[in-house]
Amino acid sequence: MQNSYRKAKFLLSCPSLKGCPDDNGYEVIFAGRSNAGKSSAINTLTEQKKLAKVSRTPGRTQHLVFFELDEQRRLVDLPGYGYAKVPDAVKQKWNQNMSEYFDNRNCLKGAILVMDCRHPLKPFDEMMLQWCINNDVDTNILLTKSDKLKKGAASSTKLAVKNTVKDIPNINVQLFSSLKKEGVSELCQYLDKIFELNNES
Repeated sequence: MQNSYRKAKFLLSCPSLKGCPDDNGYEVIFAGRSNAGKSSAINTLTEQKKLAKVSRTPGRTQHLVFFELDEQRRLVDLPGYGYAKVPDAVKQKWNQNMSEYFDNRNCLKGAILVMDCRHPLKPFDEMMLQWCINNDVDTNILLTKSDKLKKGAASSTKLAVKNTVKDIPNINVQLFSSLKKEGVSELCQYLDKIFELNNES
């Protein structure tokens, strides 16, 4: 299966909703706690080692970063959240920006919620998930770093997360490993579904 996401290219970076591209087409966001492997997941998906910058200091990136697939489709890398060393004022600003993004961005069609499979569904993950639910955003929970666990433990974690969200519509749960390139085809299929469904509507 051909990976169309390798065509992704950097479009722009902005600190708030005011600098975003025009609110048309279709966007899928990547959101996750700092150090959950979000940037690595984007780079693995797009087969580009340096498309999304991997910071050595978690929580440093505070911009929305847009990657263009074509004139209609974009991937959006949201600032990493939940890192203790980020000042409270920065956290509050992030909270405000994300709330505005979810409430006002009509082209938002899907979300990839990136969670370290060893530490899923932390309070900030649950907050992001609730935002997605409140705004009827299709969501794929990406349990990263699955190579850090034995297969049985990783599968058990996936099952536990699926059981937690089983009563919520339009939520998928999958394992992912940037190191071993596992889960890439499933992520591609999920993104294809989101973009194709909205393109047909």
